[in-house]
Order: sequence, then C-alpha cells, then structure tokens
Amino acid sequence: MRKIFTLLFLTLFITAGCDGQGNAASVKEDSGLADNKIYFFYYNECPFCHDAMDYINAKYPNLEITMINIHNPGGYELLVECARKFNLGRSVGTPLFCMGNKYLMGWSDESPRQFDEYVKAYLP
Repeated sequence: MRKIFTLLFLTLFITAGCDGQGNAASVKEDSGLADNKIYFFYYNECPFCHDAMDYINAKYPNLEITMINIHNPGGYELLVECARKFNLGRSVGTPLFCMGNKYLMGWSDESPRQFDEYVKAYLP
C-alpha cells in the first residue's frame, strides 16, 4: 500500500513539474490553505501519525486542528497542495503538519519540542 501511495505521489509531482527542493522557509503565496489553521495530514496505518495524535491529545486537548486523512476523498489533493506550498518536492510523508508559514513532517523524539514551538501562535 505504501509503495502505491509513493508511486502515485511521485507521478503527480513529476507531471506537475516540481523541482524537488525541500525548503520550509519558502512559502508560495497562491496556496488555498488558510494560514490561521493547523492542518494535520495522516493516514490510519501510520504509527507515527498515531504517536503525534496521542501527544497532541494529551498536551493540547482543546487545540483546534483540521485533521485530514489522505485516503479520504480530497485528502490527498490537500496533502499535495501543502507539499507545493512548502516546495517539498518528492520528499513528502506523514504525519505532515501545515501551520501558517511552517511545516513539520514526520514524528521523532525531536518533533514534540518543534511542534510546541510552532503551535504557540495558535494558542489562546
């Protein structure tokens, strides 16, 4: 299943003419993603997505996050839009958070600290 997802995603980016340069600081202005929302791209079989969800639910139970399952209709298209916004090229995976002009991709030991830093702008 992961190979199919990767193949479809690479095909889409090759045909779209992306340059493959990953750059979090460079954000395209033409994105339809709202800068005042947190988007969380995930899929059910991703263990790292579940780790991220567990952390967020425990530490930020009232945080408003737009959850997007990439296997639901329209979810994959929004993932691609976020990837284009941040010029991620072919290097896209889940979990992926799009938060204004910042993104966080993957979930490791360092991710909670980085998420905490990025989410400050969305807290009351």
